[in-house]
Amino acid sequence: MPLVAHNTLPTFERLRRDGITVLSTERAANQEIRELHVGLLNMMPDAALEATERQFYRLVGESNPIAQFYMHPFTLPTLPRGEAAQSHIAQYYESFDAIREKGLDALIITGANVTHSDLADEPFWQPLIEVIDWAWDNVTSTLCSCLATHAVMQFRHGQARIMQPRKIWGVFEHRVTDGRHPLVADVNTRFDVPHSRWNDISRAQFEAAGVKVLVESEEAGVHMAVSGDGLRTVFFQGHPEYDTVSLLKEYKRDLMLAAAGKLPASPPFPERYFSRQAQALLAEFGSRTQAGEILTFPEAQVLPLLDNTWHDTAEGVVGNWIGCVYQVTHRERGLPFMPGIDPNNPLGLA
Repeated sequence: MPLVAHNTLPTFERLRRDGITVLSTERAANQEIRELHVGLLNMMPDAALEATERQFYRLVGESNPIAQFYMHPFTLPTLPRGEAAQSHIAQYYESFDAIREKGLDALIITGANVTHSDLADEPFWQPLIEVIDWAWDNVTSTLCSCLATHAVMQFRHGQARIMQPRKIWGVFEHRVTDGRHPLVADVNTRFDVPHSRWNDISRAQFEAAGVKVLVESEEAGVHMAVSGDGLRTVFFQGHPEYDTVSLLKEYKRDLMLAAAGKLPASPPFPERYFSRQAQALLAEFGSRTQAGEILTFPEAQVLPLLDNTWHDTAEGVVGNWIGCVYQVTHRERGLPFMPGIDPNNPLGLA
């Protein structure tokens, strides 16, 4: 929760210049402490549906020990679903109509599996655009993950993602490019983020759209950016929500698909993820199965050898995002901003 400058101590102004949120007493008096309602538009395929719920719920829940969060999951009816996923959605998810009627303070939009080179040809495109349009007018801030970032950049800014010669896959080192912005002001200036994508929006594309880059990697490109107003749309290209085991499960999936002839070759190791010992175990498994042995994938042996080098910073960034939303959202959850907040500069950034 933010500091309140209740006197003229110079430290408060110094902290403001460093990007730390410090409220005036007038602003603090108008800030009602209440629960926050956060939507999760979960577009992930059936196999990842519930894991994605847990990952984002965990990040939001850990972001602030004082605030209370009501999570509102929903999905798009045009996404193909199996019977088990349909049952889960029917029992636990809300409809977009119900969410639109009651409102949200913040919204998270996940990635999705795609089958077309142009996102506009996907069956979920029009329903997704409807959600994005509604959120822009009615939600304080929307956090877009991976494919959702690419969709918003194409729809709102005419910047289409670009297919890369090889998959951006692994755990990559990143640096904060503007440490004064409240979304990244008090996190590590250098940290890791997992990526898993074939397509990319470049720094030049973000900047051409008036979007500010906040976190970038020399190897993986831009991870985090924010709309020109400083808050209303936050973009992730990486997957800071990933569990320690997520990339291992992706590797196992692709390895099994290759063994079944559904991929042309076995996958490479994700970059900077497996230790040498883990690589040796997996290489031995691969060579022995190719020789005709029937073996169980050594997930239990590899898992203790994996490190998580991204979650604490991800928690800090999401905490900053939630904190920024809290400072400017309206006490009525159907309205995006409290009186006196400029939607074009809600955080009052210089």
